[in-house]
Amino acid sequence: MTMTDVAAEIKTLDIAKEERIDAPIEIVFETILEEIGPKNVGGQNSSPMPMKLEAWPGGRWFRDLGNNAGHFWGNIQVIKPPTLLEICGPMFMSYPGANHISYRLKADGKATVLSFRHRGMGLILDEHATGVRQGWAQILERIAKAAAAKRK
Repeated sequence: MTMTDVAAEIKTLDIAKEERIDAPIEIVFETILEEIGPKNVGGQNSSPMPMKLEAWPGGRWFRDLGNNAGHFWGNIQVIKPPTLLEICGPMFMSYPGANHISYRLKADGKATVLSFRHRGMGLILDEHATGVRQGWAQILERIAKAAAAKRK
């Protein structure tokens, strides 16, 4: 067996977005759980990628492929319906990395202000750092549209 030394650079990522959603806070929170759970889609072609989300402290967030196969994304670190959801774990990374995402919700009259944050560190590939920004933008857009549609 031959071993080689490979220099690896630890990188960080920090994504923050705030969005005002035309729906009550309870509906927005419920929609987040749906859109990152069973209604999740992924990839550039937005194909279905349903996830399991166990909505309690320590609950898992994962992709169940059946037959005991899948991909673990994280654990619920904090859940305080309808104002806060925090998840920590490897997320999409199949390499050394740690991530923390938070959805903070604040009622604003009949609307809700959603503050989203994803912080990560590890051996983050450049294409993942770019792709994750686009992915979260799409998910947040879906949350806003679905919650506003439920309100009507």
